[in-house]
Amino acid sequence: MMRVDRTEAWLLGAGLALALGALVLPSWLTFLLTIAFAKGLVVQGVVIQMRAGLVSFGQGLYYCIGGYTVGVGGQMVGVHDAFALLLLSMAAAAAVAMVLGLLLTRYREIFFAMLTLAFSMILYGILSKSQSLGSTDGFNVRAVTALGWAPGAGGKMFVYVLTCGCAAVAAVLLHRLSKSSVGHVCEAIRENEVRVEYLGVSPRWMLYATYVLAAATSALGGGLIGMATGHVDPEMAYWTTSGEFIFIALLGGISHVAAPFLAATLFSTVRTYAIQFVPHSWQMILGFVLLGIIIFLPKGLWSLFRRTKAEARA
Repeated sequence: MMRVDRTEAWLLGAGLALALGALVLPSWLTFLLTIAFAKGLVVQGVVIQMRAGLVSFGQGLYYCIGGYTVGVGGQMVGVHDAFALLLLSMAAAAAVAMVLGLLLTRYREIFFAMLTLAFSMILYGILSKSQSLGSTDGFNVRAVTALGWAPGAGGKMFVYVLTCGCAAVAAVLLHRLSKSSVGHVCEAIRENEVRVEYLGVSPRWMLYATYVLAAATSALGGGLIGMATGHVDPEMAYWTTSGEFIFIALLGGISHVAAPFLAATLFSTVRTYAIQFVPHSWQMILGFVLLGIIIFLPKGLWSLFRRTKAEARA
């Protein structure tokens, strides 16, 4: 039986509460949360691999594939249904990951990181030179529908609710994965890959499956970003974008499935206000935030909640 534990109930309840918040929250805040939760999904792809001992410096590759699939689907293919576009974006990313993963899962540590970055920059170069896709300027994403219903003026609110729903469902599924035998095997691979192989499990194929899952999850976030902003461009695959996802992953930590969403929300909030008040030094503000987290919370923001819970029990 598919029983829902307390963490999953909390995740679903939080997603429902945030979705209902669209009725009372100002539009600027719902937009900020939409971007934060969508990026949180991309960071989930980074965290999935980090739990298995791999660090991807090129997750922007699948973030960009997700965004461009949504854009191309509406502009050139004539698909406007939001659910169909998101499924297409995940399928496209998974297909690419199935090919690249055959090579990438042969490598570990810095070699894996640099190869993922290289493929992401290859996509950036291709899109920058593609005149049909807007070159470096990108192109606009058409308004989406939902099973035949056109949100119209409420399109932004619909995308916000959709993002909350996708984030909640993805969080529950990834939580179940982390608690399953597959999740435990991934952690064992991170600790000692040779011993896992002696147990009869192929670390390479386990990492291959992890890589494909991470790609599909990140593409989901990229598709939602494309719908929310109404625009996609090659910068989605640039190395600084992938570095941003690593930043958020370090900020939140990998100890809980909700950590990437919390960290992405904090990151978006700090960057928004830093750009507003110190537009020429906002990168320095973000640097100080990351430095403080590394020094005082080396396991990420979520370790603060775990520490508080442990102190309460004591």
